[in-house]
Amino acid sequence: MRSYNWASLGCGVIANQLAQAMAKKNRKLYSVANRTYDKAIAFADKYNIDKVYTDINQIFEDENIDIIYISTPHNTHINYIRKALNSGKHVLCEKAITLNSSQLREMTDLASKNNLILAEAMTIYHMPIYKKLKEIISSGKLGSLKLIQMSFGSYKEYNMENRFFSRKLAGGAMLDIGVYALSFIRWFMTSKPNQILSQVKYAPTGVDEQAGILLKNPHDEMAAVMLSIHAKQPKRGIVSFDKGFIEIMEYPRACRATITYTDTGYQQTISDGDTDNAISYEIEDMESAVCGNKNIMNLEYTKDVMDIMTEIRKQWGMKYPEEE
Repeated sequence: MRSYNWASLGCGVIANQLAQAMAKKNRKLYSVANRTYDKAIAFADKYNIDKVYTDINQIFEDENIDIIYISTPHNTHINYIRKALNSGKHVLCEKAITLNSSQLREMTDLASKNNLILAEAMTIYHMPIYKKLKEIISSGKLGSLKLIQMSFGSYKEYNMENRFFSRKLAGGAMLDIGVYALSFIRWFMTSKPNQILSQVKYAPTGVDEQAGILLKNPHDEMAAVMLSIHAKQPKRGIVSFDKGFIEIMEYPRACRATITYTDTGYQQTISDGDTDNAISYEIEDMESAVCGNKNIMNLEYTKDVMDIMTEIRKQWGMKYPEEE
């Protein structure tokens, strides 16, 4: 596989993890761009990156870039993705990839038109443990899927100036943490849910602080999700089948799962991958996709999850400024 030039659009936590993942591979980012130039300079110095752009838009004009990793706030994704794809760059974008299904359809159409890879940086789709679990499920030893239970609660300071509570930055539980739970569900479900019920508690800013979601698909597989950005919960997923259930803790970057078999109570521990290498797996799969293995990035699952999130917010009547 050839070596690709990666550029980071953003200098936050995920961008740092991207640079560190590159370093583990004895590689480095080709360039970095950020809305604040001084932060880009500091980031480049920290990771020995040779190229920094004085204007954030220069990243789209650089003909040497193959792949742009976008890790800016949710509401900025659509414009940056559009510019990147129109400039011939492949794009790996942080979750949630766009604000809604309409935006994502526009971007997937543009990527297809330009013969480019567009993907969401969803760790669940790339951690080895999930690929191994799919093999076990496909063998039939667990029987058919029945139920999935998900929880994800983080405790963010109750500061309405924080990005997690900001409407202007597309804050709220759904796009920030709900996307993980729903991506987990879609990974295991046989088909996309077509029945959706939900409840929401709003923060004072009008974003979703807390939510409960029930899902059912045409195969009668069901799922329940509880989310909060101001009440700590374990990041736990339980996937129940005819003949046993799988339990996964810290599921966004899991490397271990426990299978309990119904008839005997026997527990089997399955391990694969390394939590610390989560971004490395995304890099490897993205480069494989650019080489021709397009389905490896699971864009169809990303579309299904975005449809679910869009429908839930439609039920709530909750919009971000860009959608009004």
